[in-house]
Amino acid sequence: MIDLYYWPTPNGWKISIALEEMELPYRTVPVNIGRGEQFEPGFLAISPNNRMPAIVDHEPEGGGEPIPVFESGAILLYLAEKTGRFLPRDLRGRVEVTEWLMWQIGGLGPMLGQNHHFRVYAADNLQYAVDRYTNETGRLYGVLDKRLKGREYICGDYSIADMACWPWIVPHERQGQKLADFPNVNRWYETMKTRPGVQRGFDVLKEVRGAKMDEKAKSILFGQTAVTAPRDVS
Repeated sequence: MIDLYYWPTPNGWKISIALEEMELPYRTVPVNIGRGEQFEPGFLAISPNNRMPAIVDHEPEGGGEPIPVFESGAILLYLAEKTGRFLPRDLRGRVEVTEWLMWQIGGLGPMLGQNHHFRVYAADNLQYAVDRYTNETGRLYGVLDKRLKGREYICGDYSIADMACWPWIVPHERQGQKLADFPNVNRWYETMKTRPGVQRGFDVLKEVRGAKMDEKAKSILFGQTAVTAPRDVS
């Protein structure tokens, strides 16, 4: 059994989708990030960066003590290696999937996250920031569109790279993007939506998705510093 520490966000969806696609038994442990539950000592012992998702695998390969894993990219690699699925075994295929997973982690996720922040959540309308991240989002969509030309999935066969990227395309309208401008992304996005595992993973904690964020939640999510964030998780 795997414990999934989760809240319905793009990074959370990556892992719930992966668990469903890999047909692994798991138990969802909600981490309400708007209430600050990511700062509780028990969670910090698993995820010292005070971010979800995280997992605890109670049945790791080879037995022994449960293994906690934090950071969504590391979790995807761990689960793919555990199951032997959605990560090629041959060197070139493995490198290719890893490249596009890192592209999502280092580029697509952070840039689209900043897009969301300045377009949706920022108290002041900072037009420079809005334009900067909206344009960068469009650039990244363009990179993905070129990659998907002539390919059903990002690396040909379905992989953890697709699981990582798709959740960040879900809120494309809030990002100021039109999928019609990126026909290959649009086709891939619609194909992904039809996968039962994607549908099940996307629906985890569906009942709390889209709740309005109040000022207290914004303060918790966007007001963290080295002083306010917990330092001692021992």
